[in-house]
Amino acid sequence: MNAETLKEAIRRELPALLREDPDLRGYIQDLMRGQFADRLETQDRFEKLLGELRRDREANERKWEANERKWEAQEQKWDAQEQKWDAQEQRWEAQERKWDAQEQKWEAQEQKWEKQQTILRDFMDEQSRLWKENAAERERRWAQNTRQFEEVHEAIMAQAKKHERGIGALGSRWGTQSEATFRNALASILEESFGVTVKRVDEYDEAGTVFGRPDQVELDIIIKNGLLLICELKSSIDKAGMYIFERKARYYEQRHGQKANRLIVISPMIDPRAQQVADQLGIETFSDSLDVATL
Repeated sequence: MNAETLKEAIRRELPALLREDPDLRGYIQDLMRGQFADRLETQDRFEKLLGELRRDREANERKWEANERKWEAQEQKWDAQEQKWDAQEQRWEAQERKWDAQEQKWEAQEQKWEKQQTILRDFMDEQSRLWKENAAERERRWAQNTRQFEEVHEAIMAQAKKHERGIGALGSRWGTQSEATFRNALASILEESFGVTVKRVDEYDEAGTVFGRPDQVELDIIIKNGLLLICELKSSIDKAGMYIFERKARYYEQRHGQKANRLIVISPMIDPRAQQVADQLGIETFSDSLDVATL
């Protein structure tokens, strides 16, 4: 019997033998197990494959859900951006309406201006015509009036110079005397009413520390219970005067090697700009002598 005949006999007889002979069937199964997986192993592999497919599907579903959430968030952002664009377009439209209204106003204003220019040109033309007609008469009257004005002006200026010299001399004497009178009166009030000592300091600043050149430096100091108060007693003080007082006080401190406890300006007339300077420099101000009780 050759191989082909044997194979044909096996094919024909093997199915019936496997059904009838359990031992033969077991032998064939053991023989084929190395080549093919049995039902349980095949089922286990199939379930593993299904599990992997299920996990892949769940992972894909989670990815899709995450992507859907991202798309929803992006759509919300796009909606918000569209709302912003709509709001911006509304603002632009409102601005354009304002510009259109402004252009209409400008056009109306230009029309008024052109009309006014036309009226003005007509008026100027009429005035020019009248001016040319009366030029000779005006020139004659102008020359006459000019001579009369110059004569009167010379007389007035001569009289004014005379009065100015007299008033200037009187004002200078009055200013000096009134300032000294105010200072002496205020110093007396302070000494008698508040128990302080007011001293007048008059020193020569050779280095020009105060005024930028050598000059006399005058200021008042108040001494009370060992405290040094440098004061300015004036009937009025302006911004420049406040700066000068501060420089005089620093000059006195440096010259005498003693720091003033307080810097004080007492004056019934303190310029508002001088008050600002005093606040910046730490200078106390009193506009009424009764306020000095705080000393």
